[in-house]
Amino acid sequence: MTLTGNKGEWSEIYAFFKLLGEGKVYAGDQNLNKIQNLFYPIVMILREERDEKYNYRILEERDIVIETPAGIELLRIPASVFLDKAEKLLSTINSNKGTFGIPLIEEFMNKIHCYSLKAKSSDKTDIRIVLHDRRTKMNSEMGFSIKSQLGGDSTLLNASKATNFTFKVDGLNIDDAGINKINSINTPKKKVIERYKAIKSLGGKLSFYSIDNKTFLCNLTMLDGHLPSILGEMLIEQLETGESTLSNLAQVLAVKNPMRYELRQEQHIYEYKIKHLLTTTALGMMPASIWNGKYDANGGYLVVKQDGDILCYHFYDRNRFEDYLFHNAYLERSSTTRHEYATLYRNNNNALFFKLNLQIRLK
Repeated sequence: MTLTGNKGEWSEIYAFFKLLGEGKVYAGDQNLNKIQNLFYPIVMILREERDEKYNYRILEERDIVIETPAGIELLRIPASVFLDKAEKLLSTINSNKGTFGIPLIEEFMNKIHCYSLKAKSSDKTDIRIVLHDRRTKMNSEMGFSIKSQLGGDSTLLNASKATNFTFKVDGLNIDDAGINKINSINTPKKKVIERYKAIKSLGGKLSFYSIDNKTFLCNLTMLDGHLPSILGEMLIEQLETGESTLSNLAQVLAVKNPMRYELRQEQHIYEYKIKHLLTTTALGMMPASIWNGKYDANGGYLVVKQDGDILCYHFYDRNRFEDYLFHNAYLERSSTTRHEYATLYRNNNNALFFKLNLQIRLK
């Protein structure tokens, strides 16, 4: 059966080829620019395929040796071949849309014991790499998540019913006909904001009430007891200001200070807490799964840029990694029907409520 995948899925194979071919990966700054004097030499890439494990070891003479974990050599190929395949793959990815197959690339993949677009994994790790740290002179195996700019913007925190936030609506005196009128607003791409404006115009005010999914609530509380309320305020501010980038929303929260912090570091407090959320989400925490506090992708992020360059945001350089996330993350509204939010309703006690959904993407 022919392998098929979208741009993001083929990007993982592109990164695999490109990294083996170049034998190193450069660090990036918060604006996705390569830092010329900071790179990490690659010793080996590890994959698990069809319940078998393979090591792709880079030799000093620029050959790639494919071997078993026991060190039995299966195949030896010049690194230049991987670079050539990477260039052809990049061109094909950029010229296709939707889901597609690439028979010539698949033929090469089979030759090198690579049979799937995505390496076998149950967490956020897309690729496992042994890097050489030039500072410590040590080799370390680490898991990285791959984010590609070759397709649409990548998702950092996926939308689902688990990421619904419920808000209590106070100050709104409305009958069922009025509720139905608000819920009938269906302006394309503006439904949520138009319904919110209608509620506000009638005197309604939203205040954070709860997170629907108790696992997500518990995960956030484990990170910081104020995070659920801070995120709730952030969702409201997005509706109020039209701002979606998290760095700008953090500034808005710092000025308004909804948590009433008494210190003189309001901006840094909100920024720190949001960065902590982004880092944890990037490396391990998922909304609907109980999080144990450990990171899966313990290496960080690899970003495949539109021009084909690959940048590394290494967790060892945590400040640079967090700055990249913070300055490139933004809120996006997901499907209201699929995730069942943005509808005004009454509970059994006649109180009014309205749901908003949290989804975070990266530019």
